[in-house]
Amino acid sequence: MPPESGTPVPEKPSKNPKSTRPDKHNRTIITPNNYCNSNFNFHNITKRYSYVSIHPRSCLIIFIIALQISLLTLSYYHPFFLSRRRLNHHISTFSAAADPISADPISAFSASNSRKINFDNSTTTHFYSRPHKSDCELGKFYVYDLPAEFNVDIHKNCDKLSPFGSRCSAFSNNGFGLPAVEINNVIPSSLANTWYWTDQFSSEILFHNRTLTAESAAAYYIPFYAGLEVGKFLWGDKSVKERDAHCEMMLHYIGRLFPYFNQSNGWDHFLVMGRITWDFRRTKDEDWGSKCIHMSSMRNITRLLIERNPWDYLDVGVPYPTGFHPNTDSDVALWQSFVSKRERNSLFCFVGGTRGFFRNDFRGLLLNQCRDSGGSCRVVDCSGTRCANDTAGTTEILETFLDSEFCLQPRGDSFTRRSIFECMIAGSIPVFFWRRSAYLQYKWFLPGEPESYSVFIHRDEVKNGTSIKSVLEKYSKDEVNKMREKVVEFIPKFIYGKPNKGLGTIKDAVDIAVDGVLRRIKKQKVNGFYW
Repeated sequence: MPPESGTPVPEKPSKNPKSTRPDKHNRTIITPNNYCNSNFNFHNITKRYSYVSIHPRSCLIIFIIALQISLLTLSYYHPFFLSRRRLNHHISTFSAAADPISADPISAFSASNSRKINFDNSTTTHFYSRPHKSDCELGKFYVYDLPAEFNVDIHKNCDKLSPFGSRCSAFSNNGFGLPAVEINNVIPSSLANTWYWTDQFSSEILFHNRTLTAESAAAYYIPFYAGLEVGKFLWGDKSVKERDAHCEMMLHYIGRLFPYFNQSNGWDHFLVMGRITWDFRRTKDEDWGSKCIHMSSMRNITRLLIERNPWDYLDVGVPYPTGFHPNTDSDVALWQSFVSKRERNSLFCFVGGTRGFFRNDFRGLLLNQCRDSGGSCRVVDCSGTRCANDTAGTTEILETFLDSEFCLQPRGDSFTRRSIFECMIAGSIPVFFWRRSAYLQYKWFLPGEPESYSVFIHRDEVKNGTSIKSVLEKYSKDEVNKMREKVVEFIPKFIYGKPNKGLGTIKDAVDIAVDGVLRRIKKQKVNGFYW
């Protein structure tokens, strides 16, 4: 590598000791006095041109030219240009068959690079593209190859992700979970291999598994499993330092090692945070969650979350992962046909448990209305662990949604709940009581006209005695069919397809999310990274 302050001095030493100095490698470095020193060999060059004299003014011109050459030489070895050259190398040599996480979790973990964080310029980086290679008008995105400590090792240590027990089964099979063989008697036999017991907090793994090779970047994806990591420290006597540590390390790593982040201050970067936004918005040490989103380096990064803060532009709501993961677009079409033609015997249903610790619990009101509906409402009471994944209760949930025209969707522990998407994937029409449960959350994934696919009844009306059954009975059969058609049409947008495959000709939730991010960043770049 060339010296840091210029080019090597010619072999003949200078008589002026102040005009040269050794660098840390014991190499002689030219200083300004050298260029006008009579012993410097520029005379050999200028001697052939009689119109150039060794005059102080000529020396000054020569010095400026030489300085420019030196700066160009140095810039070639600057980390930014080194990164660009490495980038070009990876573009031409990286194989499309290489998956960030193997289809076999065990082999992926044993083959992963488990290096510790090392702040140098030797870390490998890769480019990836979206599955629809012929439809890249919005550009392609670059995926940081973070150390395994930030993603694969978190997944590998699945037995430590929760204080309530191992999560290894829940996050097996590339994040899909165990096959849901218990529901085979409810669904078409040809779709038996498309349903899994998928955990609602698996979106970080599902997004990371859907990356392929590409040539150039319009955006940068940070595959950091923030949700899985912080989940270990949300309960029990855990310090704020433990809750914040990994996010701080990741931001330090990205900002220190890669030049791309600093070029835009993070405006063209995005990551998936597989929990609700409130798990990352701690403002005081005694409050819940981590402060990851409030860290200074996070302020411009787009965050994909299963629940967003409606007042934060950079929060983007993405669908909760459900258990349906079709292999092909034909599987999707078969499922859409199945739920469209399904005979539904219940007007509406409610799946959920009461929140007895809340005063005037709204879910309790819904359960009471269902039980008093005279057989028009089907109930699955999820008190306790009855509705946990891989239980008989979960099979009953799917069957209930398939048999009901409408499904009641109150808020969950937060404003959203996974049941919204389980309901719609089954072709049932959601009934909302809070606008923040869906309308202000998933704009990229839901129809723009809420009344085209859903019913809204304000919660206060229910508290004041409005009969949900009476409201729903006012919809004609034709109106119900039109709403169901819209729900079924949008089912692909709620699905997370198989790793590196997606849904073929149909865009799934990952494709829709990435398209949205690229479209947003493209617009921001036109405006100089500002809204």
